[in-house]
Amino acid sequence: MKILGIDTTTKFLSLGIYNEGKIYGYNLQLGTKLSSLLAKTIQRVLDAVGLEIKNIDYLACGLGPGSFTGVRVGLSTIKAIAFSLNKPVVGISTLDILARNTKSRDGHIVPIIDARRNLIYCSIYKIKKGSTIIRITPYMLLTIDGFLKKIKNIKQVEILGDAAGLYKETILKNIKNAIILDKDYWYPQAHNIIELAKERIKGKEFDNPFKIKPIYLYPKECQVRNPK
Repeated sequence: MKILGIDTTTKFLSLGIYNEGKIYGYNLQLGTKLSSLLAKTIQRVLDAVGLEIKNIDYLACGLGPGSFTGVRVGLSTIKAIAFSLNKPVVGISTLDILARNTKSRDGHIVPIIDARRNLIYCSIYKIKKGSTIIRITPYMLLTIDGFLKKIKNIKQVEILGDAAGLYKETILKNIKNAIILDKDYWYPQAHNIIELAKERIKGKEFDNPFKIKPIYLYPKECQVRNPK
């Protein structure tokens, strides 16, 4: 089995390839050059592991929430490959991917992503049986005050994501049992995209490439619209 997975919702391109039991992960900071370099980077990574795009059996893509532009570029690229090669697709929330960065084997994990406008994207996860990570809230768009209210009664909470850098002092001041991971854990990791994709593929939980959509949590009037 061969899988290509990407997440382009942050300032990093996270790209993973699964090839017959081995995971190859690449995290590259592309920034504003994402749209022009994504296809070239995918090809370069495939060449490095000795594969062609036609050899890939399954495709996976981070759906956000995150950068509007990044989400759209990544999903459009995966859709184009799926359409041209008739390959199955799985879409994965970026918050789910980030939650897998945890160092803990107990308690709660809360990934938080900077949503601009003094807002954050987040969701709360619980670790069960030492390894299974279960999401226990919806994906949310909150103010920092709303976020603090959501987690204030959690006894043990590990927080990670780029918004942790923005609100670290406020969080630690108000949440006594909070642990904030350092910036090495703030962005999606390629191997976590692949592991989540494998779970979805095993359960045959595929998305229709014609209907799959990004996760946008802003109200519709605030979202970017395609020009007519």
